[in-house]
Amino acid sequence: MTDALAGLKVLFVAGYGPIPRDVAVSTGFYQQVLGLPLKTMEGNEDYLATEHGALDGVKHFALWPLYQAAQSCFGVDSWPQDLVIPQSWVEFEVEDVGQATAVLKQSGYRMLVDNRMEPWGQTVSRLLSPEGLLVGITVTPWLR
Repeated sequence: MTDALAGLKVLFVAGYGPIPRDVAVSTGFYQQVLGLPLKTMEGNEDYLATEHGALDGVKHFALWPLYQAAQSCFGVDSWPQDLVIPQSWVEFEVEDVGQATAVLKQSGYRMLVDNRMEPWGQTVSRLLSPEGLLVGITVTPWLR
């Protein structure tokens, strides 16, 4: 690991999940077939997630619809045609989002979201990984 990338200081995987284009089909698979304890988030019927501690091995597992990921990153309901459409998302909890974002930018990565405080209290930066995953670098106070 280079000195620059060491500055990310990843603490743990905060969350992971698929980015469905068809929420009903994905819900059928993950909830009915696999039996995952997914619940609709209040005020957001298309975002299904596990409650903290409901699924061993992950802090937060959720189906994050593509239109909502696009809204979060670009402020519109459709993913830009010039970018790879992500199939899943992962969030890494870091010690300092600002520092981690700066390190990623210095390393040549394009940020889709740059060190933004979300209404629910999480601070996040987002980018696409070389494989096309939507990667979040976060500070999520309630997971610490």
